[in-house]
Amino acid sequence: MKKILIVDDVRLNREMLKDILQADYEIELLENGEQAINRIAERNDDISAILLDLYMPIKDGFSVIAEMKKRSLMGEIPILVISSERSVAIEKQCFNLGVSDFVHKPFDPLLVKTRVRNIVKLFSYKNSLESRVKKQTETVYRQYTILKEQAKKLEESNEKIIEILGTVVESRNLESGEHIKRVKGLTRILANQVLEDYPEYGLDESFVEAIVAASSLHDVGKISIPDNILLKPGKLTEEEFMTMKSHTIKGCEILDKIEGIWDEEYKDISYQICRHHHERFDGRGYPDKLVGDEIPIAAQIVSIADVYDALVCERVYKKAFSKDVAFHMIMNGDCGIFSPKLLECFRKVREEYEAVALG
Repeated sequence: MKKILIVDDVRLNREMLKDILQADYEIELLENGEQAINRIAERNDDISAILLDLYMPIKDGFSVIAEMKKRSLMGEIPILVISSERSVAIEKQCFNLGVSDFVHKPFDPLLVKTRVRNIVKLFSYKNSLESRVKKQTETVYRQYTILKEQAKKLEESNEKIIEILGTVVESRNLESGEHIKRVKGLTRILANQVLEDYPEYGLDESFVEAIVAASSLHDVGKISIPDNILLKPGKLTEEEFMTMKSHTIKGCEILDKIEGIWDEEYKDISYQICRHHHERFDGRGYPDKLVGDEIPIAAQIVSIADVYDALVCERVYKKAFSKDVAFHMIMNGDCGIFSPKLLECFRKVREEYEAVALG
């Protein structure tokens, strides 16, 4: 049975209210505000409503209301003021303090009974609803935490797959694996500058990280290139060069065969980088001869990172260029035509690039 506290210094009032309500509620009678405050401090979760007189000795009804507000209980336990006070200002003050209802003395038994019943039902429903919402919120949060952990594990799995594939390519290319690490570092530097300077490309931190991870796969198609071409120290014949260029297409074919084990966003970005990192802004690249911003921004960024690292590092077919020479070759279009916007970003991060570069 729901419990009602009746707080009034006049015994007759307490008894009358008890007679009206005891058929439907368990009644507890208190003589003043101090008793009410002590009772609330002991335990409040069994109290369904408080019928409160305003003017009492020791501590008045306003003190009880102040303590209830201090304990943030006004929204959990309804207070019905039952007072002989006729001042509209006092009544407004009570409502402003969070009192649920105001009944004037002498009170009508039916009115008291009806208002108590309505308020108790309303707060019981509200508290029950809030409790359910709280439980549902906690459940949703737990599920969100689980999904977040799963997403993190999936992301780590995606990156691991990418790293493994990239390492396989490096081992065939007689590289130590450092090329991939450097390209990732250079890609992050340039992508962050593009993010800062050109919001029209729609980059955000998550997209940048995906581009950085996927940059490891830019040359995955070289797995399918014969050693006599991949490792040839001299200039390639036209036929050999055509075979070498096919690594962009073959890389995408490899990615298409990887199903069900990585996130679609990673796969899409990896595909873009793998296929289009040899496109050129003037449309003279390969394999699709894309022009300008037809080239996905991820591929544009990785292309500059890859070219820069290739220039400053020794390869089987060439000696390393100095960092200064490599910078000017890219800016002057000596090794491909790049977006003016990305070249401006490249110019800004020159020192950071030189810090990452080998040598």
